[in-house]
Amino acid sequence: MNIKVSDVIAQFLKDKEIKHVFGIIGAGNAHIFDSINSLGYTEIVCVHHEQAAVMAMGTYYRTCGKISAALLTTGAGSTNAVTGVVSCWMDSIPGLLISGNEKSIYTTEENPLRIWGVQGYDSCKMVEGVTKYSARVMKSQNVRYELEKSYFITGDKRPGPVWLDIPMDIQGSYVDNSDLIAFENHKEIKQYSSLDSSVDEVIQKLNQAKRPLLWLGHGIRFANAENLLPQLLEATGAAALVTWQGIDMINSDHPQVFGRAGVYGQRHSNFILQNCDFLLTIGTRLAIPQVGYDLSEFVREASIASVDIDPVELEKFNDKIELKICADANDFITALISKIGSKTIAKKGEWFNYCSQMKEKYPMPGPEHADANGFINSYKFMDKISKDMPEDIIVTTDMGTALLSGHQALKIRGQQRLMTSTGLGEMGFGLPAAVGASFGLNKGQVLCLNCDGGMMMNLQELQTITHHQLPIKIVVFNNDGYLMIKHTQKNLFKGRYSSTNKSSGVSCPNFTKVAAAFEMKSYTIRTWEDYEKVIPEFFNDKVPSICEVFMDPEQFFYPKLGLALKEDGSIVSPPLEDLSPFVSRKEMEENMIIGIHPKSKSIVP
Repeated sequence: MNIKVSDVIAQFLKDKEIKHVFGIIGAGNAHIFDSINSLGYTEIVCVHHEQAAVMAMGTYYRTCGKISAALLTTGAGSTNAVTGVVSCWMDSIPGLLISGNEKSIYTTEENPLRIWGVQGYDSCKMVEGVTKYSARVMKSQNVRYELEKSYFITGDKRPGPVWLDIPMDIQGSYVDNSDLIAFENHKEIKQYSSLDSSVDEVIQKLNQAKRPLLWLGHGIRFANAENLLPQLLEATGAAALVTWQGIDMINSDHPQVFGRAGVYGQRHSNFILQNCDFLLTIGTRLAIPQVGYDLSEFVREASIASVDIDPVELEKFNDKIELKICADANDFITALISKIGSKTIAKKGEWFNYCSQMKEKYPMPGPEHADANGFINSYKFMDKISKDMPEDIIVTTDMGTALLSGHQALKIRGQQRLMTSTGLGEMGFGLPAAVGASFGLNKGQVLCLNCDGGMMMNLQELQTITHHQLPIKIVVFNNDGYLMIKHTQKNLFKGRYSSTNKSSGVSCPNFTKVAAAFEMKSYTIRTWEDYEKVIPEFFNDKVPSICEVFMDPEQFFYPKLGLALKEDGSIVSPPLEDLSPFVSRKEMEENMIIGIHPKSKSIVP
């Protein structure tokens, strides 16, 4: 029986139970859209920019655990998607990118022309460095094989996006069903022998250490092991930190979890990290924002064991990591819990007392987050809304204020989730991320934390939200432009602003009027009295809403790792524990079990 190739694609989506895909129609993918809509199983969520389609695809997966797809047309429809693809690549998010292209007579690898047909080009070559697999279907009988292969690869081992390019004439062609070639995956048999010995070594180190610390990353969720974390913490008895992408894996108030460390970390967490004597990281790639700018100063008195599914990530630090364990996080955690069993890991009472003292001594938000100049401080806002947002809400953030104060100050509990782009960190992520998350919840409620600058990067997706009446609650922090870059300009150019606020060339609209244009409810918060009146209604109304929060356009993001002045007037880059605004040198000495770093001694707070 003959079947149309685009119908094969639609049936494949149904067979994989993919209920939502995201995209924009064009001449290059019209056959695919028609077949999907005709079959009637998969809903195409029509966004208004291809990068938004890919970002939504990513948070859809992160919300419901189902791999989805972004449907792209040829030409600019494919180039527009690249920002989203790179973001998924950096954050290890799986997904299918299915692009159309010019007719197959133009799309041969031997074609030396800059442009193929009308709008075509070699999209596969363009993305081969930021995808796990990219291929072009040049024969109709290969479409099922390439779809199945792509689907397998995207979620295998360390996840990431895949790109399948299908010329428009191939989409519209017919093939005998019996001629379709199937893909047989050959999943590697897991090797447990080396894992067993590694687990034994980790247990030994946990027992020997006086100040053991776990650092729990997003790879744990990718391995479907987040439900094992309470058992892991109980079995090891260790203190723990979470990465930004791992914040939502366990309640922020868990007695063994002591926050989030890094360049923009929580002060108490950085002290705890830097004073440990054994660090076990699971499912985190230890990026620069986590470890700081000088690797030699990172946990300088500790031995490190790191569990990662990607051997490349394990090798990047050379000898800094003493025990490198290339394994799936679920396999490792399961084996560790099982091996500990009834064994007793020595209790670390002094260490836990220290961790608790640091957490109490340096709360988040702290004194440096006081309201100023008649504005609400964004850190205090995050702390307050943590208590008021529903226990099952998904939170997506854009960059800037939303990212920093959100990930430093939000407290996650219950079934709440927190999602952002930590790798690429692209402005404009928040809105399409909220769309994908809402569809992943079957049009459930999402809180999108955004900023005036970030909103403008994908403002068009407000119409997607309105069209589907998604109960997305958007908080827009109005800080007159690009606040993080203002601080950069203050430090580098003696306070000269260029292209970062209204007076220097960048302005943002009145978001009350924007809300009206997109037929959304709007709210404004300037004071805490406004907050108390607005927020209950904001969450209780199950309609799309925008709430504009006015904050100090010069507010600092604290604490952070920054440059400091020495007594002789020269500049020094402090170690990771010495965050700005600086504590007294006496206080620093008191907090450092391993001793104060020479750089810190030389700093004038």
